[in-house]
Amino acid sequence: MTTLRRMSEEEFVQYIDFSIAAYAKEKVAAGNWTEEEALEKAKTTHAELLPEGKDTDDHFLYTILNEKGENVGCLWICKQSPDKAFIYDIRVWNDRQGQGHGKNAMRLAEEEASKIGVQKIGLHVFGHNTVARKLYENLSYKTTNVVMEKDIQPRHNEE
Repeated sequence: MTTLRRMSEEEFVQYIDFSIAAYAKEKVAAGNWTEEEALEKAKTTHAELLPEGKDTDDHFLYTILNEKGENVGCLWICKQSPDKAFIYDIRVWNDRQGQGHGKNAMRLAEEEASKIGVQKIGLHVFGHNTVARKLYENLSYKTTNVVMEKDIQPRHNEE
């Protein structure tokens, strides 16, 4: 059975470095940032969101544990308003994927959000992450926005 435990300081230190690098990589893959700027922008974003680290008000960071109590991933929830929470990150480590931990952690995230008094929970998923998108759809998450882009070739004026 998958469970959640609030992150320890040591787990947070490991998590934040990993999270920054992973976020930078995802933003590059999505075409939002260049490789050259991605790491610095990701560091800035995380510093703005978590100025007090894991003890930042209204941010809840968890370690996802399997039935043996082993760390299989992480979850970051933020209470954005009196009625809405937002999942900034949910991640199951690569070697632990496909075992139901993500689905179970999402259900536990909803329980935790309910405990902090919200009636709604949201998240962002990168368009290229089809596995995660399918999971969220199966858990009854609804698409609220879609942003699309296309690369085009510049036209040269022919005079």
